[in-house]
Amino acid sequence: MSSTPLPGIGVRYDLTTREQRPLSVVAHRNGSRTLSAYRKDDPDACALSVRLTAGEAEALIDALMPAHHSPSLLSTTELGLVAERVELSATSRWNGRVLGETRMRTETGVSIVAVLRRAEAIPSPGPDFRLAGGDTLIVIGTREGVEAAAAILGRE
Repeated sequence: MSSTPLPGIGVRYDLTTREQRPLSVVAHRNGSRTLSAYRKDDPDACALSVRLTAGEAEALIDALMPAHHSPSLLSTTELGLVAERVELSATSRWNGRVLGETRMRTETGVSIVAVLRRAEAIPSPGPDFRLAGGDTLIVIGTREGVEAAAAILGRE
């Protein structure tokens, strides 16, 4: 990817996809973005140009690469796996109970790889780990398994 300052406007970012399709994004100073795709056979001919508000650009960025995923976690999707954050509410039936009681792995096949609690990260919590309302569980598994885990953790 290359970048070009556009005085008074912002910055233009250009990249060429693996399929040799030129793309550009102009990051305007006001936070808006212009996304443009060019014809493969004529890189000077714009095939699509979309102007996005700052909020629309943020939504698109989150769809392309959610902030809670690192690039290495996203690569698990090639294996059919996803990693998600699941927050445990204070009203959850699991608040104050140990992780093993959820039967998470048995019921869904997912793994809880870490728990985020306040400013602390607890990696690889065991079955005797006591859950608390406000905990954020980092769950990895299939899409269906992660959704089932979120449903179990959300039970009141």
